[in-house]
Amino acid sequence: MKSNIEIAQEAQVLPIDKIAAKLDISAEEIVPYGRHMAKVPLSVLRRFEGQENGKLILITAITPTPAGEGKTVTTIGLVQALGLQGHNVMGAIREPSLGPTFGLKGGATGGGLSQVYPMWDIDLHFTGDIHAVGAAHNLLSAILENHIAKGNKLNIDPTRIFLMKAIDMNCRELRNIVIGLGGRKEGGIPHESGFLITVASEISAILALTTSLTDLKERLGRIIVGYTYDNRPVEAKELGCVGAMAILLKDTINPNLVQTLEGQPFFIHGFPFANIAHGNSSIIATKYALKMCDMVVTEAGFGADLGAEKFFDIVCRNNGFRPDCVVLVCSIRALKMHGGCHLSQAACEDLKTLKEGFSNLDKHVDNIRKFGVPMVVAINHFSVDTEQEIAMVREHCRELGVRCAVSYVFDKGGEGGQELANQVGEILEKETSNFRFLYDVDQPLKDKIKVIATEMYGAKYVVYEGAAQRHLKTIEESGLGHFMVCMAKTQLSLTDKSELKGAPRDWILNVREIFVSAGAGFVVPICGRIMLIPGLPSQPAALSMDIDEDGRITGLY
Repeated sequence: MKSNIEIAQEAQVLPIDKIAAKLDISAEEIVPYGRHMAKVPLSVLRRFEGQENGKLILITAITPTPAGEGKTVTTIGLVQALGLQGHNVMGAIREPSLGPTFGLKGGATGGGLSQVYPMWDIDLHFTGDIHAVGAAHNLLSAILENHIAKGNKLNIDPTRIFLMKAIDMNCRELRNIVIGLGGRKEGGIPHESGFLITVASEISAILALTTSLTDLKERLGRIIVGYTYDNRPVEAKELGCVGAMAILLKDTINPNLVQTLEGQPFFIHGFPFANIAHGNSSIIATKYALKMCDMVVTEAGFGADLGAEKFFDIVCRNNGFRPDCVVLVCSIRALKMHGGCHLSQAACEDLKTLKEGFSNLDKHVDNIRKFGVPMVVAINHFSVDTEQEIAMVREHCRELGVRCAVSYVFDKGGEGGQELANQVGEILEKETSNFRFLYDVDQPLKDKIKVIATEMYGAKYVVYEGAAQRHLKTIEESGLGHFMVCMAKTQLSLTDKSELKGAPRDWILNVREIFVSAGAGFVVPICGRIMLIPGLPSQPAALSMDIDEDGRITGLY
């Protein structure tokens, strides 16, 4: 089969104004970025405010493995499948980051015959949203450092600056640095700092949760940049640069419109990395997609323990979304890896390790049931899957009392997603979502963290390192204990140790630090050894990429 980029390069797609027309938006109302991408201004979207909401379908998955699960390809394929059935449907997913695109994970635009177009632009600079976030973040950092160097009227303690720098690249060498060298005039005040990947910036979270430019500015102003010598939190608005930051983000707040290979509209807006951020599409994109279409398919990052939990407890709590259906994606190869199979053997039939791997699927089924939303398990089909393996997964789902469908959307596009689309359609027609949150925001912060750790991850209890204990005390004394919780934990395991597969029980979750994202309205417990900026693998994907004289890109996947 042709590579993803070859399929996309040969695709016959519509100009973006024709896609906008399907949403009752005229060519004059969009802001094109070339022929196949556009921004849709908030002023245009607001005229749909009075429309009733369509049905909301959330795509999530089992714990990721190197064998691949296929969450994004299933999201796009389901939109195409529902579109083939004549439904007025669109998708809403988050934007790719350059870090994983050039690193290990690859792009985030689907694959095979279920892609969003144009994948090479979406996976790279796209419309510049992530660059704008980085600029706004680093502007705030520069103003902060300048304030300290020029007299420090706010009495900020340089050893307690929590605002790091931002870069959209996997630069492990920038995780921990010392800045301000060269003397007060040349370099400022020396102190420890570091970088986080841009999509983990609080500004990314704020943009994904905001509803208007006014709300954006208010949230930006609440960012806590550090503490004073007398232990008072310092907010960004005290530095006077919120207006300038908002100017840099004035276009970024508008969602990006693209299309699938089969011509269905898609909003791509919001940011990835549900292991260290909340990893979901923006509220603005999802809200107005629901106003414009009868069905909206959105995707939560990584496994149900991370992206889906954050969608339910953070995104839904912020804007009142109530999902009508969840699709839990798995692959037989990935289930076998959770059962102890090595990646090199995952293509071989192995019913024993497949059965052992069901523990991970079972835990995620149980996780979704805690939120009261009906679900269907989607088996993302690989050519190496055997009929006996497929039958075994179907039977196991039957025993669990959960629907199951095999998805062939990678190979066949929307046509290959008809069984899944039918199952989703039956849920929307016959079943009712009894959605509920996992925790109450008024619970003590420790209790909220414990609920997520024990209920979602299967931990026995939580321990806090010295720094985390100090942070917890400061947060509670500052009156911020009512914030939501956005856990930062490895995506490769239900635990905080990436090497542990399946569904371990009665282990201990270690919290080493707790950051405050006051503008986003949540705290971020840093668990285990998770890093806020990933590193590159020994063989980065970037080494296989090239572009020829005619502008034809190769090696992007």
